[in-house]
Amino acid sequence: MDIIQELAYLPSGSARTLATRRNGIFGLFFPGFDGIEQPGPVTPTDSEITIVDDTESGYTVPRPNTYFDEVLFGAELEAWHSGFALMVAAGRGPSQEMILNNIAGHVDGLAVIARTVENDVLERVARRIPVVVVSGVPDDGAFDHVVVDNERGMHALVAHLIQTREIASLTYVSGPEDSPDNHERLRGFQSAVADSVRELRSTVTEHGDFTQERGFDLGSRLIDEGELSDVLVCGNDQLALGVLDACASRGVSVPRDVLVSGFDGIEATLQCIPRLTSVQQPMAALGRAAMRMLIARLDDPSREPQTEQLPVRILLRQSTE
Repeated sequence: MDIIQELAYLPSGSARTLATRRNGIFGLFFPGFDGIEQPGPVTPTDSEITIVDDTESGYTVPRPNTYFDEVLFGAELEAWHSGFALMVAAGRGPSQEMILNNIAGHVDGLAVIARTVENDVLERVARRIPVVVVSGVPDDGAFDHVVVDNERGMHALVAHLIQTREIASLTYVSGPEDSPDNHERLRGFQSAVADSVRELRSTVTEHGDFTQERGFDLGSRLIDEGELSDVLVCGNDQLALGVLDACASRGVSVPRDVLVSGFDGIEATLQCIPRLTSVQQPMAALGRAAMRMLIARLDDPSREPQTEQLPVRILLRQSTE
């Protein structure tokens, strides 16, 4: 140990990889975000301090995306407990496949958020290393999956609101058209309305994305055009937080004038006014389960693809009182 200290010796990762045929690293691949590819300039530390009148600034998108933060936290925790490091990457557009190939060449297994990468690309990667798809709908059995019960969770929330409140109309604030989670949640919304013995009017906004900015724009449009329903059921929490901001900016009271709910159960739902009713999914547990599935696949490469479904729970708060 004295000689190791004196020589500042560090084990060779390349040599270990050759000996064990493992890198000791798992990968986690996220979808890219707008602005990643064109970052702004870094302000020099010796620049002068400026005072800016920001009272008329427009709506801005809060970052980072807290759903991904929670999944990342769980994945990092489980990887560390299992003796693996975690390499994280994000890709979008033309660079996506190049980034994926680069990270896949350095890891023992790869967890990918659903719809981040086309299946044919993932299938090619899966021939070399284990792949786990996080969230979404399990496919034809090509990969291991870890998912949550989106449809039944949304159904339970909407059914509860219908049974306990005097409402006549509901609107589903939709997320991305290519999001399997969004489609499952929409089906849960529609089936709860269809199962109701009461006459209810239901509508669905056009597909957008899962951002707070999108929720603000949609909520503002519904209010301005006089199309506000009794209940706005949002495809995720960030959409719902944007809707709350739109209501506040236009003098619409939640929950007196409209009930608002979300899906995910991110921490920000406890910090808004009113606090947001949401279907909470175990986001950190998704990341942990994905790492466990990678380890199981490393230990038994020939086992049949597995799907692990994690439970959700309904958190009733002030936005639907």
